[in-house]
Amino acid sequence: RKEQEEQAVGATYCKKLDNLLQRADFVMVVVNLTPQTHKLIGKRELELMKPTATLINISRGAVVDQEALVTALQTGVIRAAALDITYPEPLPRDHELLKLKNIIITPHLGARTDKATYMITEEAVENILAALNGLPMPSEVLPS
Repeated sequence: RKEQEEQAVGATYCKKLDNLLQRADFVMVVVNLTPQTHKLIGKRELELMKPTATLINISRGAVVDQEALVTALQTGVIRAAALDITYPEPLPRDHELLKLKNIIITPHLGARTDKATYMITEEAVENILAALNGLPMPSEVLPS
């Protein structure tokens, strides 16, 4: 946090999430999915937001309570939402979020850069070579 930079762009630091939600026109969620951030944005948090606010989630789908988001968008609790990730991914074709006109859902493109693609490919090759040689995979994903 750099106070000079905040002042230069007219930003206001909010120490508490509730204060930020009440003041922001756009709320961008950028956090890791942990037990503490699971459904970080739910009914209560959405109701704290301005009715003109837009929620943007580029984290993980489970950080936002999607059922609460559907209700908030249907009833005008918030104006709009933009999601780069959902839970589950992809959403079932009949999911309520897909029927709304005040939401944009992109297919998890946020990290789709040439560098990220190269790094993901390199990591996959390392995992494959380790598995073929009977070694532990460097980036093994374990069931939770």
